Amino acid sequence: MFMFSVFTSLLIYFAGVYVFSSKRKHLLMVLLSLEYIVLSLFMLVIVFLIEFDYDYFFPVIFLVFSVCEGALGLSILVSMIRSHGNDFFNSFSLSLC
Repeated sequence: MFMFSVFTSLLIYFAGVYVFSSKRKHLLMVLLSLEYIVLSLFMLVIVFLIEFDYDYFFPVIFLVFSVCEGALGLSILVSMIRSHGNDFFNSFSLSLC
């Protein structure tokens, strides 16, 4: 059961990395793939903590930081849509910053 859980977590992780590297035109797809990667890493940490019988304090802190990362990404998405009208990376220039 342990190896199946680790294999599933790693498969989800690499699927998220593939989507992150291939769908870079839309900010929403990038944010969703980052959350997918974070979720797979959380699952992998939980599997290892259950297998080796450790405390569960780290996953709570990990979830807090991942929620903060998601909220920050959504706020950037909303401000980008308000200022540029869409979430394409090609529609704005970074040299204007």
